[in-house]
Amino acid sequence: MPNSTTTETTPQQADGSLSHGLKQRHLSMIALGGVIGAGLFVGSGAGIAVAGPSIVVAYALSGVLVMLVMRMLGEMSAAYPSSGSFSAHAERAIGPWAGFASGWSFWVLLCTAVGLEGIGAAKIVQGWLPGTPQWMWVLLFMVVFCGTNLAAVKNFGEFEFWFAALKVGAISLFLVLGVLAIAGVLPGTDAPGASNLTDFMPNGGDGLVIGLLASVFAYGGLETVTIAAAESSDPVRGVARAVRTAMLRVAVFYVGSMAVVVTLVPWNSKDIADQNKGPYVATLEHLGIPGAGQLMQVVILVALLSAMNANIYGASRIAFSLVERGQGPKVLARLSGGVPRIAVVTSSVLGFVCVLLSYWRPDDIFKWLLNMIGAVILIVWIFIAVSQLLLRRRIEREAPERLVVRMWAFPWLTWVALAGMAAIFVLMWREPDTRTQLYSSGGMALFLAAVGYGWQRLRAKG
Repeated sequence: MPNSTTTETTPQQADGSLSHGLKQRHLSMIALGGVIGAGLFVGSGAGIAVAGPSIVVAYALSGVLVMLVMRMLGEMSAAYPSSGSFSAHAERAIGPWAGFASGWSFWVLLCTAVGLEGIGAAKIVQGWLPGTPQWMWVLLFMVVFCGTNLAAVKNFGEFEFWFAALKVGAISLFLVLGVLAIAGVLPGTDAPGASNLTDFMPNGGDGLVIGLLASVFAYGGLETVTIAAAESSDPVRGVARAVRTAMLRVAVFYVGSMAVVVTLVPWNSKDIADQNKGPYVATLEHLGIPGAGQLMQVVILVALLSAMNANIYGASRIAFSLVERGQGPKVLARLSGGVPRIAVVTSSVLGFVCVLLSYWRPDDIFKWLLNMIGAVILIVWIFIAVSQLLLRRRIEREAPERLVVRMWAFPWLTWVALAGMAAIFVLMWREPDTRTQLYSSGGMALFLAAVGYGWQRLRAKG
């Protein structure tokens, strides 16, 4: 049972001091755009290069797991809206140590991701303006989005609304053009038929496994909407709508676009795995669409900047919630204008420190940091599933009216999801590169769990 010192007992107590400036249209577009990131536009190329056309199966399998996780998280977030999201749910279901470990692990992941996305965005701009230093662009982006998040939360919502609208529009246009080309009705193109799909698993089961691991980590960003919902006027409705459309978004944006890419372009094309292009640019160039490469570069830049903005926001709110529940330095919970500004600045600064480490210590400290966050998202998913198993019965017993969103076929599909996560851990252990990530992320999680447990015992004695 959770420790009785847990302070976040109701949604009002948890987030009553935060502003509620996000509107339903903000949440809807954050939910739509949050699933479309640079991992899809560029990172998916590495998976295609190894798995071949079977990458479609890999994305479908990992997509099913993601949908189950989102459904579980949606059930708890609709019942108990909180800026702490899964961290607050883990504390309520398992105990303060679980909230501490999952929350601070995710905070480290988000801060590091801010730096990585800044580096990616700077590389694109540097390609347009050769001779300019990367660090200067990263610093500029950091200042802009730190400033955005220091202002009222509606500014974050507006930025994400338009960022997401552009991403959704771009990928929708890509899918339309791709389907027309596959059907042979796009001017200047011939229908490829199944010519690029004959070698479905070119590297056998091992290639599919590597593609599956790559696809799992491309789905990051779905959690942001459950964090943001706590700062809306109707968090329950916002979470419910976002979760109910998750299946369609995953199927169309991820699985659909992967199917278009591997049908139109040979899986072993060098352009697909080129980090400066990626599968979407390669596909549009293959179709001979003028200016497609530059246009997609703009979209990828927007995706990276959107992720920076969202991750600074998410990191600051996770930190705020943890501290509000007595699990961190109190200074991070100070509010000004309904915004935890010190938490925003701290998260942004740590993101920029990661950038500096990539220049100063790329082969040791920065590499260690990347390995440490490699499996954090899977660890968070484990906490989500276990929390949902424990909380569902309690909600049914104590407050059944809170079950606005329900996990499908409970508890069987929750156990299926846990089995899927366990299988992914085994697959990570089999691969040398991901094995290091597994050990590093697991070590960090165990260390934070021990610290959290010690903190919990001290609070209980006090």
